[in-house]
Amino acid sequence: MAQLWTEKRVVISPDAQTLASAVAGRLLERLARRSGAGKTSHVLLTGGVIGTAVLRAAGASPARTKVDWSTVHLWWGDELFLPASDPERNDVRAHRALIDHIDIPAGNVHAMAGADSGVDMAAAAEAYAGELAMFAADDQEWPSFYVCFLGVGPDGHIASLFPDRGEIQSTDAVVLPVSGAPKPPSERLTLTRPVLNSARCVWLVVSGTDKAAALGLALAGASYESVPAAGAKGRKRTLFFVDEAAAANVPPELIDQEF
Repeated sequence: MAQLWTEKRVVISPDAQTLASAVAGRLLERLARRSGAGKTSHVLLTGGVIGTAVLRAAGASPARTKVDWSTVHLWWGDELFLPASDPERNDVRAHRALIDHIDIPAGNVHAMAGADSGVDMAAAAEAYAGELAMFAADDQEWPSFYVCFLGVGPDGHIASLFPDRGEIQSTDAVVLPVSGAPKPPSERLTLTRPVLNSARCVWLVVSGTDKAAALGLALAGASYESVPAAGAKGRKRTLFFVDEAAAANVPPELIDQEF
């Protein structure tokens, strides 16, 4: 029997809308507290339906005005290598959901290059790694992330790290180009697992019955090569925020009643 990873905790909401609002409120409360203390917060965003729903809830919340957004830097864990204005891109969705509704300096929003930028994916990955390095913590090649948001696919993928592919194994790169991804579009850019897991907190936001099997495997200690979500682990805290539809296979002992 697989050993349970007890340092990972699960917080269950009744439905996707409640889930998105709860996670957004938690994020805004923590960013407000940190900005009030003069702390800079680097945040890794994710895409997907539920990831965008969290940003939309944050963008509609009055609590967003309590954050000094000049202290917040927004980054992406992965991006679709599409033209910069393509509505399917994670950063375009984030602008519509949150960024266009907050007073954040343009220089604090760190998007990856688009397919129309004049560079290929390898160069785009190198450029983003270079931008990350400009804000690097002393002992790293990237910033000290406060929180990393991740979605989980039905196959267990996180960011654009898919099962049984070389990208999930990479430990010596910061950003990778992804070709032939099993989920369209096939060309993507992604941060690697060591970068994602360097965040103080990793928050995985999971919604829907189609994610239940992958979520159960991730929490039961499956290998990260076959279920990448199983390898997501923050330095201080790893939380799975899920709705009841996704929670069918969650071990009861991992459910956190604190929140």
